[in-house]
Amino acid sequence: MQPEKIKNKGQGRLFANDFLETMTKTHPIVIYSIYLPVIGFMLYYSVVYAHLTYGRTALLFMAGMLVWTFFEYLIHRYLFHFVAHSERAKRLSYTMHGIHHEFPRDRERLFMPPIPSLLLACIIFSITRLAIGAQVVAFFPGFVLGYLIYGTMHYAIHAFAPPKFMKALWRNHHLHHYKHPDKGFGVSSVLWDMVFGTMTKKDDA
Repeated sequence: MQPEKIKNKGQGRLFANDFLETMTKTHPIVIYSIYLPVIGFMLYYSVVYAHLTYGRTALLFMAGMLVWTFFEYLIHRYLFHFVAHSERAKRLSYTMHGIHHEFPRDRERLFMPPIPSLLLACIIFSITRLAIGAQVVAFFPGFVLGYLIYGTMHYAIHAFAPPKFMKALWRNHHLHHYKHPDKGFGVSSVLWDMVFGTMTKKDDA
């Protein structure tokens, strides 16, 4: 997964077709403009139309945020860093995540682009709807906010210097990129790295 040489400048290319290439990039504002209205509408719907109490809505919302952190860890560790053997699998791995490891400071690829992001969101919403029924309207906004926090943290970690109180998160992700790609899978939280023993350490630097 770790590229032979990490490039801190420039941008990689995934497709020869300019339109397809454009679809692999995005800006945080685009993602915020899509999902913040979804969060607001679903929370409003949960109370006004689904008749969930404020307390239950808040608990489901917080549960969604927590579940996101676990989902973030799993998808980063087992999907983005799956061991590819065939050329096709290697190409898929590079398209999903390898290009980010090769060009970690490419700001246009720090959020998932809108189309795959929306497709994944629809799939997760549908599965969750089957699992918990109408309560999904309070749970899913928390899950989506967790995603926005993750994306924002990911963008900030690669684009800016860390504030003092968040140096541990910055260090964990930078060590994942530059020294230990088999550790530090949490971006918005180190909780699951601690639980599953993949936390980077200060002396790893």
